[in-house]
Amino acid sequence: MHILCVVLLLAFLVLGHSSSALNKMWEEWKIKHHRVYDNQTEIIFRRAVWQKNLGLVLRHNQEASAGKHNFTLGLNHLADMTAEEINEKLNGLKLEDPANFTNGTFKEVSGLSMPQGVDWRKNGLVSPVQNQGLCGSCWAFSSLGALEGQMKKRTGVLVPLSPQNLVDCSTSDGNHGCKGGYISKAFKYVIRNEGVDSERFYPYEHKNGKCRYSVKGKAGYCSNFHILPRGDERALQAVVASVGPVAVAVNAMLPSFHNYRGGLYNAPGCNPRFINHAVLVVGYGTDRGQDYWLVKNR
Repeated sequence: MHILCVVLLLAFLVLGHSSSALNKMWEEWKIKHHRVYDNQTEIIFRRAVWQKNLGLVLRHNQEASAGKHNFTLGLNHLADMTAEEINEKLNGLKLEDPANFTNGTFKEVSGLSMPQGVDWRKNGLVSPVQNQGLCGSCWAFSSLGALEGQMKKRTGVLVPLSPQNLVDCSTSDGNHGCKGGYISKAFKYVIRNEGVDSERFYPYEHKNGKCRYSVKGKAGYCSNFHILPRGDERALQAVVASVGPVAVAVNAMLPSFHNYRGGLYNAPGCNPRFINHAVLVVGYGTDRGQDYWLVKNR
């Protein structure tokens, strides 16, 4: 009986507007996100996935209105994909081997007086958000986001760098293009190559391509990088405050992450031991007593 009630409630949340209203929402969503499917079988499947995600969004937001959550969900460009598909195709971060950093590459920051809040967007250290598409290139976007901030501090000019350059050219360093990569090996490529092109010179294509780096488009360079102690948020806070945006690894496996719209994301089911996605921490702060990280995600 309880199971039946849950099913009926979900059906009401999704279909309560009427079937025609739901159809209209589906058609508008497809137009907005330029969705065209190959055949009727795929249309039926994608519609079912989209409708399931709509139910999740409506149910969660109703609970958020009742004070049960501090963040809201929405139907974005991923709404017709299952969580498994998103994790396989988009969340391409490869886990670093701790043995490679046994000597420790981070020098402890102590005695610093850290500000209560930081937002590097206000200082012009953060480039606009891009859509990585169906390519597991989060590692490239995250690492270059950190480098963009450092280049802005050094030169005074914020120049978006080319993730496609890393996707196409860093396979010999151990990365796998759209099938995933490592933040550390992204930096190692830039160091070995003595530079990376700008996004304008080497634009993003959402797929693997032939390496075409040219020194003519060089807009960033790197001589060294540091690995922070895993799980040490105090160290991360100190570096974000004193250095700038930092490339980090997170758990992005949950549907609530995929459908996030706004607010302070805090999912009880998020296990920090399961890491699969790279993002950029661009600041931190406190909202009504709740500490948060300000994150740029592709």
